[in-house]
Formats: sequence, structure tokens, C-alpha cells
Amino acid sequence: MRILWLCNICPPAVALALGQRYSVREGWLTGALNRFLAEQEADMELAVCFPAEGELAAYQKKTVLRELSEKAEDGGTPSGEKEVMVYGFRENLKRPEIYDRCMEKRFAEILADFKPDLVHIFGTEFPHALAMVRSFGKPERILVGIQGLVGECAESYMADLPLPVQKRATFRDRIRKDSLRQQQEKFRIRGERERLVLQGSAHVTGRTEFDRLGSLACNPRLIYHKMNETMRSCFYEGKWKRGQCRSYEIFASQGDYPLKGFHYLLRAMPEILEKFPAAHVSVAGNRITAYGSRKEKLKISGYGKYLRDIIQENGLADKVSVLGQLSDRQMKEAYLGSHVFVCPSALENSPNSLGEAMLLGLPCIAARTGGIPDMAEDGKSALFFEKGDIRGLAQSVIRVFEEDSLAQELSEAARERAFRNHDGNENYRRLMEIYREILQDWLHIV
Repeated sequence: MRILWLCNICPPAVALALGQRYSVREGWLTGALNRFLAEQEADMELAVCFPAEGELAAYQKKTVLRELSEKAEDGGTPSGEKEVMVYGFRENLKRPEIYDRCMEKRFAEILADFKPDLVHIFGTEFPHALAMVRSFGKPERILVGIQGLVGECAESYMADLPLPVQKRATFRDRIRKDSLRQQQEKFRIRGERERLVLQGSAHVTGRTEFDRLGSLACNPRLIYHKMNETMRSCFYEGKWKRGQCRSYEIFASQGDYPLKGFHYLLRAMPEILEKFPAAHVSVAGNRITAYGSRKEKLKISGYGKYLRDIIQENGLADKVSVLGQLSDRQMKEAYLGSHVFVCPSALENSPNSLGEAMLLGLPCIAARTGGIPDMAEDGKSALFFEKGDIRGLAQSVIRVFEEDSLAQELSEAARERAFRNHDGNENYRRLMEIYREILQDWLHIV
């Protein structure tokens, strides 16, 4: 089997081999790649294709990749390494709503050089996915890994924001042409491209009933393959302990844009504080509410301004911390130091943040939306509230704060469920099984 991976980012193992900096935002690529490097897949040859800048955009060479693991990061010797064909291509990831046909030419060169039996596209949200579908032209040998459903996200993007807020445009929004309504329109454009990608493919991997139904709505002829994702390696070690966390500390993984629902959590804080005055919420991600300097005032977005309004109206200035961008290990520290994790999103498929929190055993509260109900069982491995139900969110947090026995029960059940969902060995075995299922008629694989 000759398998070509088309990735959204440069996988860390590739970046290390090329002496480049890399992102720690993902775990699914690294989890599968690590196992490929460690296993002896005699019948499989792999190529990795990723967006790059400068000279790397034309990179095309067999490269020795080494397993990236906690052991290797700490100075130990990785257990696996192999030669993998590596390709770069140019794409403006900051403007994913813009389609550049030059990618089709580059992909034609890559396809002619590697001659893959199957192309595995990780995600649908960037133009490169559609460019590869068009360049390869063999839908029966294209496998798309659905991350979310961008078209569905576009419809839920505003997450119950008041109409005047939806219409608001700050100086920053006008200069960047990035108001809330323009952001929603960009999601719609990407959602239409996602539909074309799924229509041009014959196979899709997903994890939830939500993404299964959404994918088939785009293309009823798709063959849907169930496969869970592997999380970032550091989250498989360590365990939340009630006696070692900051009491009444609430953690949210992201609040940069309305879909993530951070405003729901802020709206819930007054009721939580009435019962627990020491409660505090921290959120990872960009400091979009910063307003201290002239530069910050010019850079604030319409959504950031709305969050500031909520904070000021409810006297939450000393009750909210925006932590900035965190590495995987910093995220782990934030999870373990918190009393509860909240996922208040208006829509999610299978948020990695929830999976990471559950692996660590942090008690979790999440909106009952999208694919989240496939990740946990309400009342057992997490507490659910209805999307946008601020009172339900507040009461769920209060329950965890009031009942240490409940927090402990949620913790234990979450870890058990998450280790089943995100078993890296099982996920890799399933991936190889899917490849062989797709290619058995083409390559006479048994």
C-alpha cells in the first residue's frame, strides 16, 4: 500500500527532521505516525504532504522520521524510525476561505512522483482538501477524516449573541474585514467547500453519530468508517486529584469566537458566585478581552468587546483570567489545577479538549450538542446541560463544587471512558484495517 497523507499542519516528527518549529495543537497525526514508525508495516509505504513557507513549500525528499514521544522529548531514545517521503506545498492558512488553483498544479507533481494507491485527507476545512480531490480524481481511493462539520458550524456560529452585537464592527474588525458577520460568512464558504470535498470522495472516517449523519447529508454514497482519535501523548499520564487542585477553579479551553460559547459561561458566573464567592474561571487562547493599552484597544474584536461588557456588567474583572496560547504541557497543568472543566460550545463534533480533560479525570461539564453525547454519558462520565442554558450550566458547576463524591465519581468514569475512546493502539489498528478494506479490491490485499 502506498498511502499519501494530506495534513493541515506539518506533523511534529516531520518538523523535527527538517529542523523546523512545530505546533503542539494536534495529537491525532502524531499518534498515528508514532505507531507507524514503531510498527513493522511491511506492506505500507507512507508519504506526508503539508503546508509550508519559503523553500519548504517545494520540499520533496525521502526523510528519516523518528517517533515523537514523551520519552524522546525528555532526552530518551525513540523506539521507532523509518524513511518517509515528505512533500511541502504553499497555502495561505490565514485565509482559508480563498481557493488557490496553484495547489492543484503542485499536487499533480506530488501525485506523479509518489503514485499513491490511496490519499488520506485529514480534515475538510482548508482549500488544499478540495485541490487534492480535484488533482487525484479517484474518489474511490480518497479517504477524508472529518474533524467537524464546518457548514453546521456556520449556522450555529453566532451562538445566541444579541442582534446588535452580531452587527457590531470595531476598528480592528473593519481594518481586517473580519466582523462577526464576515467571520460567519467565511465559515459558510468553507462549509460549501467541505461539501464539495465530501461529494468528491468515497470514504470518510468519523467518530460520532453527528458527523456520520452530516457527512452522509453531503454525499449519501459515502462509505462511513468509524474511528476514534488519539490525543496528545502527555494527556495519557497524570491524574486529577481533588486535594491537589484549586478549589472552585473553572477551566475552559477556548473562548476566541462565539461558537465556543465562552459568553454562556461568563453569563453563568453570577449565579455560581452567589453560592461560591471564591469561584474563578480561566480560559486558554488569545487575550481577546485585553484593553489596557492603546494598541490593545485598537486590536479588540467585536466579540472581545462583548465579553468585556459582560465582565464589567457583572463585576467579574478579578474572576476571569485569559491565559493566552498554551503548550500541551501547560494545558495539562491547567486541567490538573482546576476543579472542573466546562465545554460551553454552541456546537462541537468531538472536542479534543473534552477528551484530554476526561483522560486526566478532571470532572467535566459540557453542552449537549453535536457529537458530544457520543463522548460521555450524562450523569456518569460528565454532566450535560442544554446548549445555551445558562442556568443549567451554572447549576451543573454548583453541583460539582458542592459534592466531592460526585466529582470523584465523574473523574473515575471519565478516565475509563476516555481511555477506551482514545486508545492509540486500537485507533492505529483500526486505521490500518480501513486502508486495507478500501484497497483490497484494487491491490488484492487479504
